[in-house]
Amino acid sequence: MKYLVTGAAGFIGFHVTQRLLDAGHQVIGIDNLNDYYDVNLKKARLELVNNHPEFTFIKIDLADREGIASLFREQRFQRVIHLAAQAGVRYSLENPLAYADANLIGHLNILEGCRHNQVEHLLYASSSSVYGLNRKLPFSTDDSVDHPVSLYAATKKANELMSHTYSHLYGIPTTGLRFFTVYGPWGRPDMALFKFTRAILTGESIDVYNNGEMRRDFTYIDDIAESILRLQDIIPQRDENWTVETGNPASSSAPYRVYNIGNSQPVMLMDYIKALENALGQTATKNMLPMQPGDVLDTSADTSALYKAIGYKPQTAVAEGVARFVAWYRDFYQV
Repeated sequence: MKYLVTGAAGFIGFHVTQRLLDAGHQVIGIDNLNDYYDVNLKKARLELVNNHPEFTFIKIDLADREGIASLFREQRFQRVIHLAAQAGVRYSLENPLAYADANLIGHLNILEGCRHNQVEHLLYASSSSVYGLNRKLPFSTDDSVDHPVSLYAATKKANELMSHTYSHLYGIPTTGLRFFTVYGPWGRPDMALFKFTRAILTGESIDVYNNGEMRRDFTYIDDIAESILRLQDIIPQRDENWTVETGNPASSSAPYRVYNIGNSQPVMLMDYIKALENALGQTATKNMLPMQPGDVLDTSADTSALYKAIGYKPQTAVAEGVARFVAWYRDFYQV
């Protein structure tokens, strides 16, 4: 089949692109290669797939309305996996307009492309951050997500709302993917594991927020990619019996669905750091700090709906996943 993968030079997009190509599909990958983090890392990811005969890379910005429209008209994608976005909770406090351009206008441009070109399934990245002030654990797609605590989270909630509207109005099957703290080889330098690894190896201290009293549902990248590859074949259908009063908010009378993709085994931040220290064979100097604006205390994913849909649940243990990341980091940066 012919796929569009947005954010193909990004962490998740690169892994999904590899998996699609390995499965024999044709992939058009797009990315704007912005400098939110090291562009050389993005280019290094692309180098691993650029020579594949079924892969084509196009540099384009999601906010380029005419460019995205032309891309859809010319390429006639069968399915779209939309993973490009302006990421980062803390960055959204300092650069809010970047999130409007990439996450709101960009998402709308993708929806318009799907609407006018008969795309049979759109999968798009949402985030566990949409759960915001929710304290009931684990987070379920049955729960309300009306109280985000960062602009980043608000844009992801908006993406779900926009997608539902297009599914309802135009019959476009859409599937939202609420990712829970993704980590692993080729990960993002702005994420904790990458920053901690770099700091420990260079003898610098690491910043530990809320004095380490936080839990995260760390989810290994291979489990994320496997879930996406399985879900792209599960195309949402209309359910004429669904109603707002009695139905699950993660489904609809429209061909619309939302899933949590997480490990379902939340880990204390200090235990995560301990797993990293064990993998590195070094102890971190810890700079204990208060809670940061936009952060949430705990995340934990209820993935029962995901397992029911695809017969798979993320399961890589943190100690194993962290060790794999450290091995990649040492090799890539020759440390």
